[in-house]
Amino acid sequence: MEKTSTFPLRYTTYALSLAGFITSLAISLAVGAGYIFPTLFGAASALGTYDLLQRRHTVSRNYPIIANFRYLFESIGPEIRQYFIQSDTEERPFSREQRTIVYQRAKNVLDKRPFGSQLGMYEEGFEWMNHSLTPTKVTDSDFRILIGRHCAKPYSASVFNISAMSFGSLSANAILSLNTGARMGGFYHDTGEGSISRYHRQPGGDLVWEIGSGYFGCRHKDGSFNEKMFRENATLDQVKMIEVKLSQGAKPGHGGILPGAKVTPEIAEARGVSIGEDCVSPATHSAFSTPIELLEFIDHLRELSGGKPVGFKLAIGHPWEWFAIVKAMLETGRKPDFIVVDGGEGGTGAAPLEFINRLGMPMTEALLLVHNTLVGTNLREDIAIGAAGKVTSAFNIARTLALGADWCNAARGYMFSLGCIQALNCHTGRCPSGIATQDPRRGEKLDVEIKSKRVHNFHKNTLDALQNLLQASGLRHPSELGPEHVVRRVSKTEVHSYMDLFPFLEPGALLEGETGHTIFDRYWYKATSESFDAPEFILKLRETKLR
Repeated sequence: MEKTSTFPLRYTTYALSLAGFITSLAISLAVGAGYIFPTLFGAASALGTYDLLQRRHTVSRNYPIIANFRYLFESIGPEIRQYFIQSDTEERPFSREQRTIVYQRAKNVLDKRPFGSQLGMYEEGFEWMNHSLTPTKVTDSDFRILIGRHCAKPYSASVFNISAMSFGSLSANAILSLNTGARMGGFYHDTGEGSISRYHRQPGGDLVWEIGSGYFGCRHKDGSFNEKMFRENATLDQVKMIEVKLSQGAKPGHGGILPGAKVTPEIAEARGVSIGEDCVSPATHSAFSTPIELLEFIDHLRELSGGKPVGFKLAIGHPWEWFAIVKAMLETGRKPDFIVVDGGEGGTGAAPLEFINRLGMPMTEALLLVHNTLVGTNLREDIAIGAAGKVTSAFNIARTLALGADWCNAARGYMFSLGCIQALNCHTGRCPSGIATQDPRRGEKLDVEIKSKRVHNFHKNTLDALQNLLQASGLRHPSELGPEHVVRRVSKTEVHSYMDLFPFLEPGALLEGETGHTIFDRYWYKATSESFDAPEFILKLRETKLR
């Protein structure tokens, strides 16, 4: 191709910088006018020269100097959109309105709104609660649910608690603040799979100890389950329940690794690993491999803990795997005391984009499947259900309980109460709020005394708001919420209550025969308690594209 001799206009900024440098330097040398301008033009010229000579970025080679503005604006794009472009109601991942209500309730300031709703009430997906012409008067907003009623040590839990976030993902002061706030408000704090650290123990707030596939806090050197260490931690008065993590909503089936460089003495102490060595969470558990073995493991943990409630957390994926667990309950008589459903919209410090966006069932459908399966097998009264997935307000709690949950957990909502600004830097260690970081220079700036009060305030004021919703709806306790109380717009001219919109099985329906619902009729009868493997007809389908 014949080269053109025309000077490219895209080099103009670079050429002007060189000319400015030469001219200003000459003037400065001639009249002694100082070297501010030569320094500025010289720096720009050096940058332009570097852009032309480097080979990694074609855009910089073609547009020396000015291409760097593109990279600058790209790097601060999330902040620009969040502060100057997004509307108050645009949820990416949480709207300004959602964050603001948490900030206001955490700070105990006015959370009222003027001039009416900013939401599109005639847009598809809009939801609301039905009110009553005979409101009730509820005297206390400390709503609780009894978990493990058949255990030696059942636990009376708040209907709104702190979801799993590990020390290691969060800073020491963040953990201290969360647990202190939980102690002040009488609700529980899930440890996350990073186990019980000194920062969980110091305040003394109620703990739910999460046991992940790495068995942190109860592991042998080779990563296998350690009964002795488990008993020592599980029998602590502060530990109220034990939760076996099967999967996590934001990154189900993924596992993880904390690089050795980040394994500090404090993290090593909590997790039972060596300082400076990679801390691995396998994708699967080694203590069990079948549904029946899972339930045997749960029974064993309950015994080792002295009779405390034991359950598991999962994100729903293949329905036959969940059905296999329930069939194992029916066949063995072994049951968890609770199940926590983690929705696919759940948050995490770091995960691949495809896992965050496209893997795992969202909370609404997952919760319905779990609730319906337990109702359809007459197990629901014996097993409490918690749910997590973008819960930040009293209405979020109410709609989740109406779908079948007994209580809700929240992670990011409580992070907002600590001062999280949704900077989306959780995976970098450079959290500006000192929450999702292990940099002591950042984390130590988080004031535990102030932030713990805000955690407490957020919990209390959110439950006060739930109390007001219940009173307006003519109810006295969150347990009375059902699918008839929440309505969703499905088009400009059509609305349905949850009762009509979603399937709800009759008690014992799965034991009696076909339900008329595809997911149950197709997979329930093919699932087996002996394995998590797919049914035979699914395995055959995987061998061909002729389907």
